[in-house]
Amino acid sequence: MSAFPDPPMPKKLQRKVPVPKPAAAVATTGPSGTVPAGSAFRRRRVTAKVLAEFTSQLAVLLNAGIPITKSLRVLEGQMPQGAMRRICHGLVEDVEGGTPLSEAMQKHGTVFDALYSNMVRAGEAGGVQEEILNRLSGFLEKSEGIKSKVRGALAYPVTVLLVATLVLSLVFIFVIPQFEKIFAQINGKNSMQMMHWSTRTVIAAGRHLQSWWWCYAVAVLLLYSLHRLLLGKVLGYRRFMHHLALRVPVFGTLVHKNLVARFARTFGTLIQSGVPHLEALDILQASTANVHMVSAVKSVHASIREGAGIATPMGESGMFDDIVVNMVDVGEQTGELDRMLVKIADRYELEVDRTVDTTFRVIEPIMMVVMAVVVGFIVFALFMPLLTMMQSLNKQH
Repeated sequence: MSAFPDPPMPKKLQRKVPVPKPAAAVATTGPSGTVPAGSAFRRRRVTAKVLAEFTSQLAVLLNAGIPITKSLRVLEGQMPQGAMRRICHGLVEDVEGGTPLSEAMQKHGTVFDALYSNMVRAGEAGGVQEEILNRLSGFLEKSEGIKSKVRGALAYPVTVLLVATLVLSLVFIFVIPQFEKIFAQINGKNSMQMMHWSTRTVIAAGRHLQSWWWCYAVAVLLLYSLHRLLLGKVLGYRRFMHHLALRVPVFGTLVHKNLVARFARTFGTLIQSGVPHLEALDILQASTANVHMVSAVKSVHASIREGAGIATPMGESGMFDDIVVNMVDVGEQTGELDRMLVKIADRYELEVDRTVDTTFRVIEPIMMVVMAVVVGFIVFALFMPLLTMMQSLNKQH
């Protein structure tokens, strides 16, 4: 029992909603819509955009009074050939066989996660399936929007860095050796001693990369593979990397705000849908990747289970600032926790948008300056001997 009562829900939503067990990886086709392991279905994922459209259209059809099985058949006919169409077919057959929609969705756990199936179950229990599906659709659209913003902010500098590294590597491996041959033909065997230090540095780097480029490529692949392995298997390494992600200048702020926004949006949406607090936190914990946020969710879960409040463990976790903690505290005391969480999510999603815009404005000129300096140094180093030779010829004449 919490120190403050749970926010009041309509009586039709006050039924306890059990948390479904994590669905196994989809390995389904056949009568129930499942497909065999290793098939094209498992290799082709359903995007968040397609799932949001499916959810929104299903809500519209149910709101129009069309039965669930007929609604699913209509959606099946509208879907293009692919994974989602096969899933709709499986849902139709399961529902026609007497299986509740939420249980049918659990068979496709890679598409309909615990959060989705729990909210559908809450809608079935309370008789407000259309409202729940509308809420789910909005949740999916906002979540995908914020993910796209963050991915865009992180992908831009990484892409520019990779392209710049590739181009410079090609210049060092293929272009600079050609200049070295030209210099050797003009100045003879002692051409290196006669060159400017910048030219010697660039040519030496070109020779090194020409001989050892494959070692660097293998090293990068091995380090990336090791990083992925440690990230999945070693908790200490994962904790360190997640801590580092939160502390990196500019991007750390972006990652942190995104985590808080996702926590508030998911928790608030689940509570609004009638999912009890503890079950909602279980779902939130399972859907959170960052170990520090998982630890904060566990603290809140333990506090509620022991009869205490939510705000205190949130403040002690270090993942939430004072504004968030105080808004949650007010929400607990007034019985409007869900509304407060949605407000927090709206605020932090707006801050993520602003941070992304600021990040682009800051990083783009910095990267352009760095690239200009590097390219300028290479051009200076390669043309310095040519300028020297031209000056010598002018003196001779």
